[in-house]
Amino acid sequence: MRCSARAQAHSVRRPSSMAAALTFWDRSPPYAALAVARLGEVPVSAVPDPKATKETVPTLSVAGETFTGSMILKYLARASKTRDELYGSDALASCQVDQWLETAAGIVSGAALESQCVALNDYLTLRTFLVGYNLTVADLAVWGQLQGSPLWKKVRSSGRVPHLARWFTFCSEVPQVKAAVDELEALGGKKGGAPSGPGSAGSKAAGTVSGADAKKAGVGAVSDGSVAGGAADSGGSFDIGLPGAEEGKVVTRFPPEPSGYLHIGHAKAALLNQYFADMYKGKLLVRFDDTNPSKEKDEFVENILKDISDLGLRYDRLTYTSDYFPQLLELGEKMIRAGYMYADDTPVEQMRDERLKSIESACRNRTVEENLRLWEEMKAGTEVGLANAMRFKIDMKSVNGTMRDPVAFRCNLAHHWRTGHKYKLYPTYDCACPFVDAVEGVTHALRTSEYRDREEQYYWILAAYQKVWPGLPHVHIWDYSRLNFVNTVLSKRKLTWFVETGRVESWNDPRMPTVQGILRRGMRIEALKEFILSQGASKNITFQEWDKIWTINKKLIDPVCPRHTAIEVDGKVLLTLEDGPAEPEVVVVPRHKKYPPAGKKALTRANQIWLEQVDAFTLAEGEEVTLMDWGNAIIKGIKKDPSTGAVTALSGKLNLDGDVKKTRLKLTWLAAVPQCEVVPLQLVDFDYLITKKKVEEDDNFVDLVNPTTRFEKIAVGDPNMRTLQKGDVLQLERKGYYIVDEPHGVKGASRPIVLFCIPDGRAKNMTKTAVPPS
Repeated sequence: MRCSARAQAHSVRRPSSMAAALTFWDRSPPYAALAVARLGEVPVSAVPDPKATKETVPTLSVAGETFTGSMILKYLARASKTRDELYGSDALASCQVDQWLETAAGIVSGAALESQCVALNDYLTLRTFLVGYNLTVADLAVWGQLQGSPLWKKVRSSGRVPHLARWFTFCSEVPQVKAAVDELEALGGKKGGAPSGPGSAGSKAAGTVSGADAKKAGVGAVSDGSVAGGAADSGGSFDIGLPGAEEGKVVTRFPPEPSGYLHIGHAKAALLNQYFADMYKGKLLVRFDDTNPSKEKDEFVENILKDISDLGLRYDRLTYTSDYFPQLLELGEKMIRAGYMYADDTPVEQMRDERLKSIESACRNRTVEENLRLWEEMKAGTEVGLANAMRFKIDMKSVNGTMRDPVAFRCNLAHHWRTGHKYKLYPTYDCACPFVDAVEGVTHALRTSEYRDREEQYYWILAAYQKVWPGLPHVHIWDYSRLNFVNTVLSKRKLTWFVETGRVESWNDPRMPTVQGILRRGMRIEALKEFILSQGASKNITFQEWDKIWTINKKLIDPVCPRHTAIEVDGKVLLTLEDGPAEPEVVVVPRHKKYPPAGKKALTRANQIWLEQVDAFTLAEGEEVTLMDWGNAIIKGIKKDPSTGAVTALSGKLNLDGDVKKTRLKLTWLAAVPQCEVVPLQLVDFDYLITKKKVEEDDNFVDLVNPTTRFEKIAVGDPNMRTLQKGDVLQLERKGYYIVDEPHGVKGASRPIVLFCIPDGRAKNMTKTAVPPS
């Protein structure tokens, strides 16, 4: 903002006839601002800035002065011909409008949007407007944020917010509001805040897109100068120019193996494939690579489908490699007849050693007839068949180890989760993938750069298939960097070890880097998507700090999550207030002072209250402190245990006229009276499963396993916490952010509410002081 606060305060009193110009990025239209201008008959010209970028905020220029953010709406409302209607006819209504303008700025198009909409819906249950009995700038500010959110349509159609949907429809159908939307869309703005597609106005040329645009696919821009999500661009880029890509013809695929749950690395693969399919207006396929019956389970398929749903993947078709087993067996026979495959009964360890030393197998020159005979033995799962593997005949002298006759088919008598015992012979992933990709019409196979050596192998196998199976199309491979995190292993084999050895409860344990694990820990899905898309499709291998993704998450949850109070039981101290209320009194306060839709809560005040030992220990006699949501108090007396030095009791008196800005300590507290029915809490925090930041290939990861990774504290919380539900996110004041894992009463009234600490991107956390469970 280029003008001072004083200049702005003066500017808003200028005559309404003064012409103004509203400039903006055409991908982030200022819906609310133009709607207010048209409704209030303020002469404003809307002008998309051709030089604008994602960093550009809508700006209103009036007589040499400029306004941004909520000041645009305040000016337009005050300059309108219907000021009293738009901005409130009295001081109270105007203050309520101002408060809603602050609330509107916190409405973000991300994971928090649904919870914000539910809160708004509750508020509008018995109301037609947000303030008073007519449409005000408060309504238009909130409406503008929803209008600019690409996720609003989904929330609106979910059926969960009927009152908010009713209100939104009313606002949208006001003639001047509708005219403003039409005007902005005619100028190049996209309805509903949807990102521009390749080749459209304001976008890059078809085939390239910036990291900033990518983030919009997961977190859309919001109008009137506020920012959605809040992560700075990390420099990730999507300017990769997929080879041979044609708009409308690109087909990508996400091929998970059902041998575990999806982890954050799989999430990156899924979202990038989705992104490029959308970018080229193509299709995304999801295919289960179920070629190893020894590792695959129904449980994994069901939970991968759940993860895919949580990630919001929009796929055109769901298939299974097992759908193609008959064709793959037919293909195998054709490859044998063409001399591209041979049966090998060399012991596994010897075969591995020979491949390493580029030594040809003694079986390599078997005749086609002998290979076909052994092929039938393998299909039948006989003892002879079990002793053999079918190998591609490529080049044992190649400097690329993956080209040294890799295995194509092997026998497995285990029960297949989908086909039972119908087959005894299964293709390897390297064998099945090129064929199924081609058959399904995949044009671009995206995979991590760790498989770069296998690209030559993939293309050789596909070319061989094309010779024996005419008509198979070509498939382009494009690699990108694997997503790595410090103190984390993403190998499915290693994650399985943690589950099977009981180091974690399950695949969705909050210590696991699985999608379900980090969501259970308190990650919002939009924070996960924003982080991944901010990385772009870079080929640079890096190790990411977890702090970064949790910082993005905090920016989503902090503006909307309710505030509550908890006091740790161990060493809690009674403070007796000599002039406190003789009888306990109950007052109603906001759950979130800056976000009214979070609702209100009951607060009990009494002449005896509980403080935490850690706070009591820092107090001095005569010190004035602030009791949060009450006022100041002066500490008169302190009693301590002579042997330990721990505080055992406090006395004091209220000083409610004291200045809260001048006190050193702002203390959380709970009334120590029966009327304040506190609820038991179990506060849980976690540490990394791995002690080493970067695990090397030659490390024995078992030696790096952290022996203690779960920490618990027992506390009591304010009575309002009884209504919290599983998955609710809250802030315990002066402690941090938490997610409800077990709500009140689920396992009996005496069981505590279990809260998991949500990291906020800062290094300090509970693990420094909490105790491990016994």
